[in-house]
Amino acid sequence: MVMKGKKGLIVGLANDKSIAYGIAKACHEQGAELAFTYLNDALKKRVEPLAESFGSDKVYELDVSNEEHMQGIAALIEKDFGKIDFLVHSVAFAPKEALSEPFMKTTKSAFAIAMDVSVYSLIDLTNRLESVLSDDASILTLSYLGGPKYIVNYNVMGVAKAALESTVRYMAVELGRKGQRVNAISAGPIRTLAAAGIGDFKQILNWNEVNAPLKKNVTTEQVGNSAMYLLSDLSSGVTGEIHYVDSGYSIMGMAAAEQTEDGKTVFCWDVRK
Repeated sequence: MVMKGKKGLIVGLANDKSIAYGIAKACHEQGAELAFTYLNDALKKRVEPLAESFGSDKVYELDVSNEEHMQGIAALIEKDFGKIDFLVHSVAFAPKEALSEPFMKTTKSAFAIAMDVSVYSLIDLTNRLESVLSDDASILTLSYLGGPKYIVNYNVMGVAKAALESTVRYMAVELGRKGQRVNAISAGPIRTLAAAGIGDFKQILNWNEVNAPLKKNVTTEQVGNSAMYLLSDLSSGVTGEIHYVDSGYSIMGMAAAEQTEDGKTVFCWDVRK
């Protein structure tokens, strides 16, 4: 098992449909010991049973916007694990109105919140955990194609993901001097709690399915397996990368199909030939 002896913290697990769950499952199956965080009491009821299913009772309250929580997380990790070998940052948020209104209507406050929670939290969390991260630790965050490309209704979150991907590269250089790695996974659209806030998400799913080279959407299991690779020693020579797990959709420069108003798929040319 490639993760045997490895210890890691998963930040942002929400439920068993989340990408963080797929990552935790893949790492657990390969022998990793895991700790988890929950945002608030409502999510604690969901996260604790999931942690138990992975043989873990290490569950900590962590709101990345809460200074008290952030100050205390390293001490909790040190008490339970000593040091950890990997960190998964699965945290993103923007106020509802910033996703439902046109991008140009984004308020200064909503923009600041999206950047603080979705981007700066990666920098802040890594700094707070500096004393408990192993010398060859692997750090992983989650992005989406809406960062480098325009995705309908993704709005301010797309700008946040663009900033997050740039952050990965800058962090990779500075942490690389210590032997630590930083990468991101850019997954295709998946029905998760976070995706529920994106307008017309069903249409995005359908579009991705018919236009991706593999003609299907990805699963949390597939994303989890790719993440496990980036967190393990198998990827010891990889850092600063944005790794796409999207059935190849991101390579497409032209749509293979379009959808009519009644939901039917019309192929622009016969891609099966």
